[in-house]
Amino acid sequence: MAVMTQKLPVLVTGGAGYIGSHAVLALADAGWPVAVIDNLVTGFRWAVPEGVPFYEGDIEDEALLARIFTEQGTRAVMHFAGSVVVPESVSDPLKYYHNNTAKTRALIAAAVRAGVPHFIFSSTAATYGIPEVSPVREDTPQRPINPYGMSKLMSEFMLRDTAAAHPINFCALRYFNVAGADPRARTGQSTAGATHLIKVAVEAALGKRERVDVFGTDFDTSDGTGVRDYIHVSDLADAHLLALEQLIAAPGESLTMNCGYGRGYSVLEVLDAVDRVTNRTIVRVLGPRRAGDPDSLISDNARIKATLPWVPKFADLDTIVNHALAWERKLSEIRGNG
Repeated sequence: MAVMTQKLPVLVTGGAGYIGSHAVLALADAGWPVAVIDNLVTGFRWAVPEGVPFYEGDIEDEALLARIFTEQGTRAVMHFAGSVVVPESVSDPLKYYHNNTAKTRALIAAAVRAGVPHFIFSSTAATYGIPEVSPVREDTPQRPINPYGMSKLMSEFMLRDTAAAHPINFCALRYFNVAGADPRARTGQSTAGATHLIKVAVEAALGKRERVDVFGTDFDTSDGTGVRDYIHVSDLADAHLLALEQLIAAPGESLTMNCGYGRGYSVLEVLDAVDRVTNRTIVRVLGPRRAGDPDSLISDNARIKATLPWVPKFADLDTIVNHALAWERKLSEIRGNG
């Protein structure tokens, strides 16, 4: 039976970005006091709801963090700020070790100094690298094959060691493929040139791209294209709230959990869904696979379902595509209005 949790003030880092802005909406909708810090390098000021305190700045600015923690009475951090493009991490690894690892260290240090007791970290299935088995469990060996995955794994290590030494507990949520948008179209994936498949596909369906490149048709899957576990961003945001409630209820315990639906769709199945929802046919260009892409990457989500009362509301591919499409149309209006 769920226990009523005191709603403590939460600071969301990267709260003007894709996943962070959905977490802010979920917190605000549920009545949590929430504030946002974002440097707006990839985030958008308009993505933060009116009335939510906003600080434009960087998470390595420990003086600014100390001021925010004091002004807001922060008792929990949800950490989404960072860089997320895997190929870029290969070509510019030091950017990723700076943005995702060194800056996370500064954020954790500031939280410890301020006595913030709870920390939720946006981790990734990329920490597993190319797993030998799928679905992937949390105890699957973590062998990242790119600096993005390694930068996130190093942050997991820092949180684990910090929680052993200081009165702070954490939850590391390892995301699979995040997709979709707020069902009320209040926010969504807004980054220009995004590489997420569903984002790319709906852009193509609306004429914003000429085609969709399919990387690899010789994978060991039903149709030869890579299979991934797509999770709706609003379900992911709900998982963060439930994880926070669990951290508050059990202050001596930390958590590490996969976030996915436990089933996968191939690239061609996703494109078929976009064709079906839009009643259009996307131009598909088949090409060779990219180095390091596993055949299949699906979450074993037994742990999160056993630990939290998490019941996904949008675990349906067509629903995810519909919400992404609605947001893409609204984004055209936002950009058209300057």
